Amino acid sequence: MLIIDAQVHIWGSGKPSAHHRQTSLFTAEELVKEMDEAGVNGAVLHPPSWDAGSNEMADAACVRYPDKFCTLGWFPLNDPSQRSRIETWKQRPGMLGLRWSLTREGQETWHSDGTMDWLWPAAEKAGTPVATMAWRFLKQFGQIAERHPGLKLIVDHLGTVRSAKDEAAFGDLTDLLALARHPNIAVKATGAPGTSSQGYPFRNISDGLQRIFDAFGPDRFFWGTDITRMPCSYRQCVTHFTEELPWLKGTDLEKVMGQGVVKWLDWKRPG
Repeated sequence: MLIIDAQVHIWGSGKPSAHHRQTSLFTAEELVKEMDEAGVNGAVLHPPSWDAGSNEMADAACVRYPDKFCTLGWFPLNDPSQRSRIETWKQRPGMLGLRWSLTREGQETWHSDGTMDWLWPAAEKAGTPVATMAWRFLKQFGQIAERHPGLKLIVDHLGTVRSAKDEAAFGDLTDLLALARHPNIAVKATGAPGTSSQGYPFRNISDGLQRIFDAFGPDRFFWGTDITRMPCSYRQCVTHFTEELPWLKGTDLEKVMGQGVVKWLDWKRPG
């Protein structure tokens, strides 16, 4: 079974957010070693905004490991001089889309203060998917999807409330499930173990996972880890989905574990 992690970070400088491993360097080579040990075939790199050179580091990783990595990159949305970059963005090695966490200082209001308004039509025109932590504005996210039906959108981290645990993490579940009616919205089931206060296999979040899967289906529900902030091993992140969710099996499991995100991003993996 093809296993593709829908979100991982590598970086070469800067101070990671407190949720991540507190190291100034985490390389593609280190990540590949961990992926191989866990049985993960490939991953979607998300260059972190704490490292100004993270896009270039991702480019180099995609050149060196074209079968392992593709990228959803970023640039400063609040700098109008940067906007034209979207027109040629996917010409970078392995670059298939864009992603902003909207958690860094000053970014928390970008979705509501007009900073991102230009992005949605520009990304739709360029055919460039956009992923973001949309939990603050799920209802607005649906309106964006409706206005731009040709734009592929991804909700990060199951749409869970940032830093919340257990039932509180799924506090906006009703709003998230309502987005399933938009065929151009998908959900990354990334970081699931981090939403549970329990140990492996995180039984108390299984219901939330199943409800999201049932709403979006196997083609729009992508397994992943955000491994540098997970409270368990990489292999346990894999087996949590492949062995511990009885409702997820067969072709549905294969789509969730890798086929779905590869198709959504139109990743032409070598071989």
